[in-house]
Amino acid sequence: MLHYGDVPMVDTDKWTFRVSGLVDRPFSLTWDEFQALPRKTVHCDIHCVTTWSRLDNDFAGVPVQDLLQRAGLKKEAKYCLVVAEQGFTTNLPLSDLDRPGNLIALDWAGEPLTPEHGGPARLLVPHLYFWKSAKWVRGFELLDDDLPGFWEQNGYHMRGDPWKEERYGGRGLTQHEINKFRNASKKIVR
Repeated sequence: MLHYGDVPMVDTDKWTFRVSGLVDRPFSLTWDEFQALPRKTVHCDIHCVTTWSRLDNDFAGVPVQDLLQRAGLKKEAKYCLVVAEQGFTTNLPLSDLDRPGNLIALDWAGEPLTPEHGGPARLLVPHLYFWKSAKWVRGFELLDDDLPGFWEQNGYHMRGDPWKEERYGGRGLTQHEINKFRNASKKIVR
């Protein structure tokens, strides 16, 4: 339930999910179109960077691999900048995003996600720390280079593997680097 800033009240009449960047077939889906996509359920544990874990969760939603396949990844695509409400972003290597257990989760424990937990839709990447499972997700921008997202620009690890204790990224970024990354991600976030 941890997040930075206010909980956005997402209007699903205006909500879209967009896949763009290094793909053959960029696309955008409305909430109704997204709701009509095939779903699956994933049983998993989740791990927060603040050292708590929650075992035995059941999330249901749209498989990330289906979305990536629909877009047709270009061979140059190696990373993804995940775009969410309020300009929030997080980065993932494609090797971590393109996995069978990852979803755009719409439900948890048989109920729609609440706004506090990322509803109406959040990314689910259960093998990494939960900050990588961006709340209020709106799309993917496929990239050839790794671009740090919000928390990564503020000192969190670029990958976030809980089994390797990848919480923090080592050296702090300079203000110049932070500005460069923020400017680059603003060009992507629409």
